[in-house]
Amino acid sequence: MSSAGGPLAQLASWPVEHAAAAVVGPSGVLATAGDLERQFKLASVTKPLAALALLVAVEEEAIDLDAPIVGRTDDGADLGTELPGATVRHLLAHASGLSPERRRRAAEPGSRRIYSNAGFDVLGDMLVTATDMSFENYLQEAVFVPLGMRSSRLEGSPAKDGVSTVTDLIAMLTELLSTSGLLSPGTRQELRSVQYPGLRGVLPGYGGQDSNDWGLGFEIRDHKVPHWTSVQNSAATYGHFGRSGTMFWVDPEAGLALVALADRDFDEWSISAWPALSDAVLDAFG
Repeated sequence: MSSAGGPLAQLASWPVEHAAAAVVGPSGVLATAGDLERQFKLASVTKPLAALALLVAVEEEAIDLDAPIVGRTDDGADLGTELPGATVRHLLAHASGLSPERRRRAAEPGSRRIYSNAGFDVLGDMLVTATDMSFENYLQEAVFVPLGMRSSRLEGSPAKDGVSTVTDLIAMLTELLSTSGLLSPGTRQELRSVQYPGLRGVLPGYGGQDSNDWGLGFEIRDHKVPHWTSVQNSAATYGHFGRSGTMFWVDPEAGLALVALADRDFDEWSISAWPALSDAVLDAFG
């Protein structure tokens, strides 16, 4: 395992106060940089963790992926009436038709890819109703404890209020690259498979995409341009980034995963730094 130098050396030149990163392969950690135990606010990197908890609930038969959504709009209307045909699957894939930040209809279900924080809050409420547990506790018991993620927690919304460390996210990436058993092989395949192919939508920070592909809580790279991963990443690469300066990807064709956490909000620095870091990782280990 390399540390400090190698493909992760460029973290030292990032315009941030703190950053940490790791490269993971099927056999374990390949490289690290920075303080792996430092806790970072994840912002939208919270969503894949929430999605894993939802998928555990699906496998426990507490929730059905294709069940209709349940809840109320911000105006008090029935969500099922406002968005007829919208399901848990739609919510996980940002295809429900909910607006980005409010519980209100913005499109027909399955017609557009609208990245929705509100949709993940609806999912959180549905999980609470189905399990009679707080989302925080279910996430802890269903994901953090089995994976040994001892420094991770949820401080509010399942869309954006997670806190974690590189060490803990290494455990998640190891799970996604291996077959340790948090999820069945079929569910693992489905979470990284395109849901509702061909939907147009806006990738936050990168503009409109003719085919804005998503899996179940994970963004799929496909052939998006521009993008926050590398042009060397395979089309099958999946992951997420967060406004707080956090990101991770898993490239199943390369057999590699990368996580990088920082404490400066996403802007021009990350738009250039993240693809460059991904290039270096793929050149070194791909």
